[in-house]
Amino acid sequence: MTPFKLTDELLVDIRQLIADKNNVTLRSMMKEFHYADVAEIADELNVEEATYLIKLLDSEKTSDILAEMDEDMRESVLNNLSAAEIAGELEELDTDDAADIVSELPKEIVQDVIAKIEDREHAKDIVDLLRYDEDTAGGLMAKELVKVNENWNVLTCVKEMRSQAENVTRVHSIYVVDDEDKLKGRLSLKDLLTTSTTTHIKDVYIPKVDSVNVNEKGEEVAKIMSKYDLEAIPVVDEIGRLVGRITIDDIVDVIREEADKDYQLAAGISQDVEADDSIWELTRARLPWLILGLFGGLGAAAIMDGFEEMIAKHAILFFFTPLIAAMAGNVGVQSSAIIVQGLANDDLKGSIGNRLVKEMLLALLNGVILAILLMIATWLWKGNFNTALAISLSLVAVIVVAGIIGTFIPLFLNQRGIDPAIATGPFITTSNDIFGILIYFFIAKSILGI
Repeated sequence: MTPFKLTDELLVDIRQLIADKNNVTLRSMMKEFHYADVAEIADELNVEEATYLIKLLDSEKTSDILAEMDEDMRESVLNNLSAAEIAGELEELDTDDAADIVSELPKEIVQDVIAKIEDREHAKDIVDLLRYDEDTAGGLMAKELVKVNENWNVLTCVKEMRSQAENVTRVHSIYVVDDEDKLKGRLSLKDLLTTSTTTHIKDVYIPKVDSVNVNEKGEEVAKIMSKYDLEAIPVVDEIGRLVGRITIDDIVDVIREEADKDYQLAAGISQDVEADDSIWELTRARLPWLILGLFGGLGAAAIMDGFEEMIAKHAILFFFTPLIAAMAGNVGVQSSAIIVQGLANDDLKGSIGNRLVKEMLLALLNGVILAILLMIATWLWKGNFNTALAISLSLVAVIVVAGIIGTFIPLFLNQRGIDPAIATGPFITTSNDIFGILIYFFIAKSILGI
């Protein structure tokens, strides 16, 4: 299968077909594309063109297209649809995707949309999902699943499974519950097919099954599913009743969103934004960290001002200031990035003290190697041993301190419930710049004097 690629020529053709209202050709063309590809096309059209395309195609396909579209474009298109048309789209979606779309609708039309969904059980499930926070297992789960009662025999189980499977896009697992709907285990399809039809399910099901609570954070669900290589995981409520399941496609979205958020934090962007957002929204996201960097620079300047007399006498120190600041920032970011990655993957073992000692020794080794190279280069360049020694020793101290700060801060933030990814951005760079310059001039003054 050749990967889909949206070209300017294809986009021009589609726009022309929409302008000409050539519905037959347009339907035929869209029929050949996967719904995710059509969503990509719709995102590049204007709102009127995208709305026209959605209204033209069958809800069986457009429901999936809407679920895949960019949130802003989807919101604009939905504003151009009637409550009945939106309800028709929701009818075709799994409950988790339908609930996501409903949560984006203006509050004044939500009730009207829900009322127009003909499948009342489907509508009830959507409403039930809306009460959970979107970043919890309850907010991620879908209601569609296959479950059987432990007291049924195999024959009854097969009949019930056939009925339930009609509403499930893909059957990952067969869950076993008791009379109170409490999750008991899972059923192997092989055991089901090779067991007598009169055998009770409680005699053949597998009692061991991984599950998560409805209030579990999405990031924790992702860690569990990744650790145990699960395609789906059942969700239970506070008393252990089976209420839904989370599939791997939903978890991939969680992982991607978390990675995007961490990347933006590392770049000094304080809130979730996209390139197409307004200038004001982008400014609000970037400005706080830029202000921090500004005050950090002022702090560094104030420190250098305190050593003005020494700098005047040993002007060469001034020229090495950017090198010291850059090395401090680089080492701090490297250390914090490794710690943040370990925290995200749940790979960090041992105490904070052991982690700090290890990072300090690593920084010391790197610092000594770099300092030797710097000392040789400076000595050959300027021919002054004391100056080369002062700059090189400062570099070792700065690198060690930067490594400790880069390790400690994300661990500290994580223990306080703050996203440690914030420590890989301008926060750690600015703090290490300030400490680095202070250490640099203090050691230089101790060796060279005023």
